[in-house]
Amino acid sequence: MTTAIERIWNQHAEQLRGFIHRRIPEASVVDDVLQDVFVKIHTKIASLRDETRLQSWLYEITRNTIVDHFRNQKPEQELTETLDLPEPNETHVLEELAECVRPLMDALPERYRLPLILSELEGLPQKEVAEKLGLSLSATKSRVQRGRDRVKDLLTECCHFKLDHAGRVMDYQPRGRECTHC
Repeated sequence: MTTAIERIWNQHAEQLRGFIHRRIPEASVVDDVLQDVFVKIHTKIASLRDETRLQSWLYEITRNTIVDHFRNQKPEQELTETLDLPEPNETHVLEELAECVRPLMDALPERYRLPLILSELEGLPQKEVAEKLGLSLSATKSRVQRGRDRVKDLLTECCHFKLDHAGRVMDYQPRGRECTHC
Protein backbone atom coordinates (compact mmCIF):
# COMPACT_ATOMS: atom_id res chain seq x y z
CA MET A 1 0.00 0.00 0.00
CA THR A 2 1.09 3.50 -0.61
CA THR A 3 1.62 5.70 2.41
CA ALA A 4 -1.60 7.68 1.84
CA ILE A 5 -3.69 4.54 1.47
CA GLU A 6 -2.06 3.00 4.57
CA ARG A 7 -2.88 6.12 6.55
CA ILE A 8 -6.50 6.05 5.34
CA TRP A 9 -6.72 2.35 6.20
CA ASN A 10 -5.34 2.85 9.70
CA GLN A 11 -7.58 5.84 10.44
CA HIS A 12 -10.86 4.82 8.80
CA ALA A 13 -11.06 1.05 8.23
CA GLU A 14 -12.85 0.23 11.49
CA GLN A 15 -15.36 3.08 11.09
CA LEU A 16 -16.10 2.03 7.53
CA ARG A 17 -16.40 -1.63 8.58
CA GLY A 18 -19.00 -0.62 11.20
CA PHE A 19 -20.82 1.53 8.63
CA ILE A 20 -20.96 -1.40 6.22
CA HIS A 21 -21.92 -3.89 8.96
CA ARG A 22 -24.98 -1.79 9.90
CA ARG A 23 -26.22 -2.29 6.34
CA ILE A 24 -24.94 -5.81 5.63
CA PRO A 25 -25.16 -8.23 8.57
CA GLU A 26 -22.94 -11.05 7.22
CA ALA A 27 -19.38 -10.56 8.53
CA SER A 28 -17.68 -12.28 5.59
CA VAL A 29 -19.56 -10.06 3.16
CA VAL A 30 -18.66 -6.96 5.19
CA ASP A 31 -14.96 -7.73 4.78
CA ASP A 32 -15.41 -8.30 1.03
CA VAL A 33 -17.25 -4.99 0.62
CA LEU A 34 -14.61 -3.20 2.73
CA GLN A 35 -11.92 -4.65 0.48
CA ASP A 36 -13.83 -3.41 -2.60
CA VAL A 37 -14.06 0.03 -0.97
CA PHE A 38 -10.30 0.20 -0.52
CA VAL A 39 -9.65 -1.00 -4.05
CA LYS A 40 -11.83 1.89 -5.27
CA ILE A 41 -10.07 4.30 -2.93
CA HIS A 42 -6.72 3.16 -4.25
CA THR A 43 -7.77 3.57 -7.90
CA LYS A 44 -9.57 6.89 -7.38
CA ILE A 45 -7.40 8.65 -4.80
CA ALA A 46 -6.07 10.97 -7.49
CA SER A 47 -9.59 12.32 -8.05
CA LEU A 48 -9.76 13.66 -4.47
CA ARG A 49 -9.06 17.38 -4.88
CA ASP A 50 -9.81 18.63 -1.38
CA GLU A 51 -8.31 16.55 1.43
CA THR A 52 -10.58 18.26 3.94
CA ARG A 53 -13.43 16.35 2.32
CA LEU A 54 -11.69 12.99 2.68
CA GLN A 55 -14.14 11.51 5.17
CA SER A 56 -17.25 12.41 3.15
CA TRP A 57 -15.50 11.11 0.01
CA LEU A 58 -14.76 7.80 1.77
CA TYR A 59 -18.37 7.39 2.90
CA GLU A 60 -19.65 8.23 -0.58
CA ILE A 61 -17.46 5.49 -2.06
CA THR A 62 -18.59 3.10 0.69
CA ARG A 63 -22.31 3.83 0.12
CA ASN A 64 -21.90 3.32 -3.63
CA THR A 65 -20.02 0.05 -3.05
CA ILE A 66 -22.82 -1.19 -0.77
CA VAL A 67 -25.37 -0.31 -3.45
CA ASP A 68 -23.27 -2.16 -6.04
CA HIS A 69 -23.16 -5.18 -3.73
CA PHE A 70 -26.96 -5.30 -3.45
CA ARG A 71 -27.40 -4.79 -7.19
CA ASN A 72 -25.16 -7.78 -7.82
CA GLN A 73 -27.23 -9.91 -5.43
CA LYS A 74 -30.21 -10.12 -7.77
CA PRO A 75 -31.09 -13.76 -8.26
CA GLU A 76 -29.92 -15.14 -11.55
CA GLN A 77 -31.72 -17.82 -13.46
CA GLU A 78 -30.26 -19.78 -16.28
CA LEU A 79 -32.25 -19.54 -19.45
CA THR A 80 -32.97 -22.77 -21.17
CA GLU A 81 -33.10 -23.00 -24.92
CA THR A 82 -36.85 -23.41 -24.81
CA LEU A 83 -39.23 -22.06 -22.28
CA ASP A 84 -41.32 -24.77 -20.71
CA LEU A 85 -44.60 -22.91 -20.52
CA PRO A 86 -47.83 -24.78 -20.19
CA GLU A 87 -49.91 -24.80 -23.33
CA PRO A 88 -52.72 -22.34 -22.85
CA ASN A 89 -56.20 -23.74 -23.08
CA GLU A 90 -57.45 -20.29 -23.98
CA THR A 91 -59.18 -21.44 -27.18
CA HIS A 92 -61.14 -24.14 -25.36
CA VAL A 93 -62.17 -21.74 -22.60
CA LEU A 94 -63.22 -19.06 -25.07
CA GLU A 95 -65.32 -21.55 -27.04
CA GLU A 96 -67.14 -22.53 -23.86
CA LEU A 97 -67.70 -18.91 -22.90
CA ALA A 98 -68.93 -18.03 -26.39
CA GLU A 99 -71.91 -20.28 -25.73
CA CYS A 100 -72.75 -18.11 -22.71
CA VAL A 101 -72.34 -14.77 -24.45
CA ARG A 102 -75.22 -15.10 -26.91
CA PRO A 103 -77.86 -15.70 -24.20
CA LEU A 104 -76.42 -12.78 -22.23
CA MET A 105 -76.64 -10.55 -25.31
CA ASP A 106 -80.20 -11.69 -25.91
CA ALA A 107 -81.07 -10.63 -22.35
CA LEU A 108 -79.97 -7.02 -23.02
CA PRO A 109 -82.48 -4.28 -23.81
CA GLU A 110 -82.99 -3.94 -27.57
CA ARG A 111 -81.23 -0.56 -27.77
CA TYR A 112 -77.96 -2.28 -26.73
CA ARG A 113 -78.63 -5.77 -28.07
CA LEU A 114 -79.09 -4.91 -31.77
CA PRO A 115 -76.00 -2.70 -32.21
CA LEU A 116 -73.89 -5.19 -30.22
CA ILE A 117 -75.04 -8.23 -32.23
CA LEU A 118 -74.57 -6.47 -35.55
CA SER A 119 -71.15 -5.17 -34.59
CA GLU A 120 -69.70 -8.07 -32.62
CA LEU A 121 -71.41 -11.19 -33.94
CA GLU A 122 -72.11 -10.22 -37.52
CA GLY A 123 -68.87 -8.25 -37.84
CA LEU A 124 -70.34 -5.10 -39.38
CA PRO A 125 -68.35 -1.89 -39.01
CA GLN A 126 -70.00 0.47 -36.54
CA LYS A 127 -70.58 3.00 -39.31
CA GLU A 128 -72.72 0.44 -41.19
CA VAL A 129 -74.52 -0.49 -37.97
CA ALA A 130 -75.35 3.19 -37.46
CA GLU A 131 -76.75 3.49 -40.99
CA LYS A 132 -78.73 0.25 -40.70
CA LEU A 133 -80.32 1.30 -37.40
CA GLY A 134 -80.74 4.98 -38.30
CA LEU A 135 -78.47 6.16 -35.50
CA SER A 136 -75.56 8.56 -35.40
CA LEU A 137 -72.11 6.97 -35.35
CA SER A 138 -71.43 8.30 -31.86
CA ALA A 139 -74.75 6.89 -30.54
CA THR A 140 -73.91 3.53 -32.10
CA LYS A 141 -70.42 3.49 -30.56
CA SER A 142 -71.91 4.40 -27.20
CA ARG A 143 -74.56 1.66 -27.37
CA VAL A 144 -72.05 -0.98 -28.48
CA GLN A 145 -69.72 -0.03 -25.62
CA ARG A 146 -72.53 -0.02 -23.05
CA GLY A 147 -73.72 -3.38 -24.37
CA ARG A 148 -70.21 -4.80 -24.00
CA ASP A 149 -70.00 -3.45 -20.46
CA ARG A 150 -73.35 -5.00 -19.52
CA VAL A 151 -72.39 -8.39 -20.97
CA LYS A 152 -69.11 -8.21 -19.09
CA ASP A 153 -70.95 -7.38 -15.84
CA LEU A 154 -73.34 -10.28 -16.37
CA LEU A 155 -70.43 -12.66 -17.08
CA THR A 156 -68.53 -11.60 -13.96
CA GLU A 157 -71.69 -12.04 -11.88
CA CYS A 158 -71.96 -15.62 -13.18
CA CYS A 159 -68.32 -16.69 -13.21
CA HIS A 160 -64.94 -16.14 -11.56
CA PHE A 161 -62.22 -15.74 -14.20
CA LYS A 162 -58.55 -16.68 -14.05
CA LEU A 163 -56.50 -14.35 -16.26
CA ASP A 164 -52.92 -14.58 -17.48
CA HIS A 165 -50.37 -11.76 -17.19
CA ALA A 166 -51.77 -10.10 -20.33
CA GLY A 167 -55.37 -10.18 -19.09
CA ARG A 168 -56.50 -13.05 -21.34
CA VAL A 169 -58.99 -15.56 -19.95
CA MET A 170 -57.23 -18.81 -19.09
CA ASP A 171 -59.96 -20.50 -17.07
CA TYR A 172 -63.24 -19.80 -15.32
CA GLN A 173 -65.43 -21.26 -12.60
CA PRO A 174 -69.18 -20.68 -12.30
CA ARG A 175 -69.98 -18.81 -9.09
CA GLY A 176 -73.00 -20.96 -8.44
CA ARG A 177 -76.31 -22.00 -9.84
CA GLU A 178 -77.64 -18.46 -9.99
CA CYS A 179 -76.34 -18.06 -13.55
CA THR A 180 -79.05 -19.36 -15.84
CA HIS A 181 -77.37 -18.28 -19.08
CA CYS A 182 -74.42 -20.68 -19.13
